[in-house]
This record gives sequence, structure tokens and C-alpha cells, in this order.
Amino acid sequence: MECPKILVLFYGYGSIVDLAKNVAEGAKEITKEVKLARVKEYFPQEIVNKFRIPIDTVKDIPEATLSDLEWADGIVMGSPTRYGNMTGQLKLFLDQTAELWIKGSLYGKPVGFFTEASTMHGGHESTILAMANYAYHHGMIIVPVGYGIKEVSSTMTGGSPYGASHLGNKKELDENEINIAKFLGKRVAEVAKKLRC
Repeated sequence: MECPKILVLFYGYGSIVDLAKNVAEGAKEITKEVKLARVKEYFPQEIVNKFRIPIDTVKDIPEATLSDLEWADGIVMGSPTRYGNMTGQLKLFLDQTAELWIKGSLYGKPVGFFTEASTMHGGHESTILAMANYAYHHGMIIVPVGYGIKEVSSTMTGGSPYGASHLGNKKELDENEINIAKFLGKRVAEVAKKLRC
């Protein structure tokens, strides 16, 4: 049986990149076909400069294309929360998927989600639910973390039944957040593998 191809798609810098890399590590427990791709920065250079957006820190990760979405058998996507929603950059990227929707390119593909917010109630779950709206319209199969890993019940920082997350008031991911992110990547890859049979 051919290994499933998993795309870990994200926008952002810092801890969201760390989450994405851990999601990818989890997926690699099931398949070697894992692609990490970032949504490009749409902010104008003056905003990038003003807010010191660290674009250079992700320059080695390729920019995502719509073809990456078609290539994948399963997708895990992530975004920092912006006022309880995904970032405008990820939304703009997803808003360009109309052609894929018309062709049914994403129909039936499993998808999971991850996020980070600087406060406990800053939008961890609402951001995941906002990203899921695209999945519903594309007819994708939403793969949550659920309570399939004990850390979801014990975490005092990020991670929930909805998906992996990071409480960004501390710089580095803690052990629970890492384990939940890896579990999410592995779970989406497992579901993608089962659907290929």
C-alpha cells in the first residue's frame, strides 16, 4: 500500500512554526511523504519593517501553493489566532481555493488544525472552528484530537479536543503541547492511510 502524502500548512512565525514541525514529526511516524509549507506574507514591506515580522526565520520553508493541497492525501493547517479568528494571510490563501472546490479536489480528504494564542481565552478553539469552515465547504473529513491522548485532559497550557495549540505567553512549547501536536499529525496521517485502502 502506498504511503499517504501529508501537507502541514501554516502561516506565522515563532511558536506556530514549532507546532507545525511537531505536527510533521508525528505524521512521519506513519509516512515519509510529509511536506511542510508556509503561507506567504501578504503584509506590505512597511508593515513588515514596522512590526519587525521575522520573515527570515521561515525562509527555508517553501511557500504553499494550491497544487500542494491537491497533492496531499491529508492536510493539517495552522494559524495564530487574530481576535479569535485565523490570520488574514491564511484566510486569503484559502479564499483562493474556489477552483479546487469546483473540481472537488479536496473532497473526502482528512484535515486537522492547530493554533496559538497569547492568552488562555484568546481564541484557541474559535480559531480552529474558523479554519474548519473551509473544510465543511470542501467536504473534507475533520480529524480532531479528541481525548485520544491523556495530555488533553491534563494540559494547563495549549491543546484541546479540537486540535493542537500553544499558550503563547511563554516562548517555547511545553511537553504536553509537543505531544498533542505530534499526536495530531500522526492521527491525520493514520486516517489518510485508512481512507486510501
